[in-house]
Amino acid sequence: MSAAPRAGVRLAVDVGEARVGLAVSDPDALVATPLMTLRRDHNKASDLRMLTRIAADRAAAVIYVGLPLSLAGHETASTQKARDYASALVQQLAGSGVGVEVRLIDERLSTVSAAGKMRASGVQARDQREAIDQAAAVEILSHALEMRSSLGTEPGTAVFHR
Repeated sequence: MSAAPRAGVRLAVDVGEARVGLAVSDPDALVATPLMTLRRDHNKASDLRMLTRIAADRAAAVIYVGLPLSLAGHETASTQKARDYASALVQQLAGSGVGVEVRLIDERLSTVSAAGKMRASGVQARDQREAIDQAAAVEILSHALEMRSSLGTEPGTAVFHR
């Protein structure tokens, strides 16, 4: 368990193979809103640099990276990809001198929930591609903020620089 959570903006990241969805909270960490979708850049890591710049510009206190587990709670290939992304993000932040805590947080069903909410609001499936990543990040962040509020600590597992 970590110490009592400090105030500040929280970011959430939904890591996909082609895109990275981002969501942001208000400075009091009460409300999650969609921010943007970044294109994944596996070779040059421009998405990680952009995420680092966003975290610095918004003075983010914590970045939650969604950890996709199976419904039974087991790790999958996607789980390892999210872990690898979070580790690369921690390295990018440290190398840039940006002091933001990165935490992995269970994101089971975040994309499914986001897609259902988008369908319910009338967004057609073909129009969901860009927005679904942001909506999934909002689901991750909303879940983290609720847990943070009820537990009084930062939820998830901290990722450390190696």
